[in-house]
Amino acid sequence: MERGKVYLVGAGPGDPKLITVRGLQAIERADVIVYDRLASPRLLKHRKPDAELVFVGKLPDKHMMKQEDINRLLVDLALQGKVVTRLKGGDPSVFGRVGEEAELLADHEVPFEIIPGITSAIAVPAYAGIPVTHRDFTSSVAIVTGHEYPNKTYTKLDWEHLAKGIGTLVFLMGVANLEQISEQLIRHGKPADLPVALIRWGTWTEQQTLTGTLSDIGAKAQEAGFKSPAVIIIGEVVKLREKLAWFEKKPLFGKRVLVTRARSQASELVAMIEELGGEPVEFPVIKLQPPSSPDAQRLLDEALRGLENYNWVVFTSTNGVEFFFRRMRELRLDIRGLAGVRIAAVGPKTAEALESRGLLVETLPGEFHADELLVELGKAVRPGERALLPTADIARNALPQGLRSLGLEVSEVDVYENVPEVEGGEDVVRLLEEGQVHITTFTSSSTVTNLIGALQKLGVQDPVSLLKNTEIACIGPKTEATLAHYELAAAYMPPEATIASLVESIAAGRSVKAEEPMGS
Repeated sequence: MERGKVYLVGAGPGDPKLITVRGLQAIERADVIVYDRLASPRLLKHRKPDAELVFVGKLPDKHMMKQEDINRLLVDLALQGKVVTRLKGGDPSVFGRVGEEAELLADHEVPFEIIPGITSAIAVPAYAGIPVTHRDFTSSVAIVTGHEYPNKTYTKLDWEHLAKGIGTLVFLMGVANLEQISEQLIRHGKPADLPVALIRWGTWTEQQTLTGTLSDIGAKAQEAGFKSPAVIIIGEVVKLREKLAWFEKKPLFGKRVLVTRARSQASELVAMIEELGGEPVEFPVIKLQPPSSPDAQRLLDEALRGLENYNWVVFTSTNGVEFFFRRMRELRLDIRGLAGVRIAAVGPKTAEALESRGLLVETLPGEFHADELLVELGKAVRPGERALLPTADIARNALPQGLRSLGLEVSEVDVYENVPEVEGGEDVVRLLEEGQVHITTFTSSSTVTNLIGALQKLGVQDPVSLLKNTEIACIGPKTEATLAHYELAAAYMPPEATIASLVESIAAGRSVKAEEPMGS
C-alpha cells in the first residue's frame, strides 16, 4: 500500500482568518484531520465532505490523548495510505511539540511537511493593542515557556539573562506559575512596577485582557479568576495598549452570532459579522435544492422551454435567479430565449444577480415588498399579458394574486425548494446551553420554524426557552409574526430588508421596523 502524507499545520492563535494559505490547502485535501482545542473549529468547515475528524485536545488539567499516542496515530494513519493534517493551535514549532511528531514520522519514512502558523506569542498581543517591539521601547523579545514539565531535559530558565538582557518577555502556558514568574524577574533585576498584560483566549470572541505590574499582577489575576489559555506580556510595550487597542473596540466584539441562513446564502452575513468583530456560528437550518417533485420539475422545464410565450418574468429573490439559470444551463437552453421578455425584480440584490448575467431589470420597486412591486408593475403591464413567476416551494400567495388582479395571466413555477437541515447542530446546542450564543439571526419565517424543528430533532426538549437566552435579530414583519407565534420577540429589526441593514442595526444596538422581504 502506498504511504500517505502528514501535514503538521499551525492553525494560528484562534481567529480562523489567520490560517495561512498553505495551511488551508492542507485542511482541504486531508482524508483525516487530527486537531486540538486551540485550533478554531470553524476551520473544519473547509474539509472534504468525507474527511474523518479526530479530536486529541488537551486541557490544562488533563489530556484527551497522550502525546506519544498522538505521534503513533499520525504514523498509523499515514501507513494506511491516508493524507493526514495535524492541526495545532498557534505555530507548531513554538512549544507545539512538532519535533516529536516529525521525528517518529521520519523514523517510519512517512513523508511530512511542517507548515508554520502565526504564533500566539505575537498575534495575541497584537490583537490586544500591544506590539511586542517598538523603536521607542525595545528592539528585543523573548518567547518563553511558562510551564515546567517534570521530565524536562533542558536546563532551567536563565532568569538573570531574561531580567537584564531582554526587552519584552512573552510567556506561554504560564498563568498557573504567574506568581513565581513575577517573583523571579523582580529578584533578578526587573523593576516591580514594570507593566504586565495577561490576555486570555486572544483573537477569540472571549478575548479578555488584564493589566498590572510585576508586583500586583498575580493578585489581580487571582481576584479576577484569570485562567489559561492565556499569554503573559511583560515590558514597557504594554503601555501602548491604551492607545492601540483595536480589536476590543469593534462594534460586535465579544458577540457570538448564530447564522441560520442556507449555506449558499450565508457568506455575506458571515463576512459582515466578522468585519465588525463578532464571531459567526453557521447553522444552516435550510438547504436550498432543485425541486424534488417530478410534477414541479416538469412544470419548470416546460416554462423554461417556452419562454417566448411570456411577456414578463418576475424574480423575487437572488435564489430564484440562481436556480432559474442553473436549470437553463442543465437543459442547454440559450439565454436569448429571453430576448422578447420584460424583467421585473423585487430589490437591488436580485437586480444585481440578473445584471451579472447580462440582463437589465425594467421594473424595480423603491421598497422591498410585494405592494410596491405591484404598484410599479401596474404602470407597465397590460391586461392579458402573461407573466412567469419563478419562486420557492414555500412562497406566499400575495404576489401572484396581486399580479392576477392587474389582469395578468400568471404561471407559478418552483425553481427551488427549502429542505430542513440539522448537520453540525450538536455544537450549536452546546453553545446555546452554555449561554455562549449572544445573538440569533433570522432572515425569513422558514429559518425560525426550521431552527426550532432542528433543535427538537437534536434532543432539545424546550428550544423556545433556549432561544430566549439570546437576543434575536430578524428581517420583516412576517418573520417577526412567526417569532411571536412561538412567544419569541425580536430585539433587532432593520429599517430595510437587507443583510447590510440587519447587521448595521445589530452593531448600532437599535431596533426599528422594516418591510417584509420577498422570498424565503
